[in-house]
Amino acid sequence: MARLYDSRTTIFSPEGRLYQVEYAMEAASQSGTCLGILARDGVLLATERVTHKLLDSSIPACKICRLSEDTACCATGNTADGNVLTYELRLIAQRYASTYGEVIPCEQLVSHLCDVKQAYTQYGGKRPFGVSLLYMGWDCRFGFQLYQSDPSGNYSGWKATCIGRKSGAATGMLQQELFTREYVNPTLEEAKNVAIKVLAMTLDGCKLSASKVEMATLQRLDNYTIYKIVETSEIHKRIEKYNTLQAQAAKRMFCNP
Repeated sequence: MARLYDSRTTIFSPEGRLYQVEYAMEAASQSGTCLGILARDGVLLATERVTHKLLDSSIPACKICRLSEDTACCATGNTADGNVLTYELRLIAQRYASTYGEVIPCEQLVSHLCDVKQAYTQYGGKRPFGVSLLYMGWDCRFGFQLYQSDPSGNYSGWKATCIGRKSGAATGMLQQELFTREYVNPTLEEAKNVAIKVLAMTLDGCKLSASKVEMATLQRLDNYTIYKIVETSEIHKRIEKYNTLQAQAAKRMFCNP
């Protein structure tokens, strides 16, 4: 039945579905995991890094990209589509800054790009972008913010969320770590530890290492927005701490069956 209605993005199925949009969302969900956590003193993005023995490590291949002074994003899905959308986001931010003389608000930047993404689901001869994105940002009205957008053009604000492979299980773990009876608003330091724990769960049969993790934070200091890529050495220390805690927990379970 789907074959009758998936040749173009403009054709609805009898159930009201757009199959090409669903295919794009599935492509994004099968890519590397990316998560975001809204902390009380900033925002954190963390993602799986592409690694290969033949890759030249001197040439950075960052998945987390800064868009403007106050915003950054991470894309998961089709890499080429992600590069195009990241470039478009930077153009939108620079046009706004040139016109109004100030940094574009985070939600307005997200909304502008989602209008573009939605248009690619509406016109014939085009296909949706096979990319989901997480955005972290700050503005003077709403403070720190975390947004997620998908190939359909929908976007929403989150306290913590995850996209990509095993996003359902990862979101469940985030909820388990950050909610008891009510939301536990973590610090950035606590958020980093939670991110390591979640990424360790999403890697299929692979041992978590610092080379496989990319992490960035957004903070405010003396009226300036500080965007920082977390150093590999710091990630390595947090992974070692996580492995130690896991070994201790396993030992306790073995001794007390």
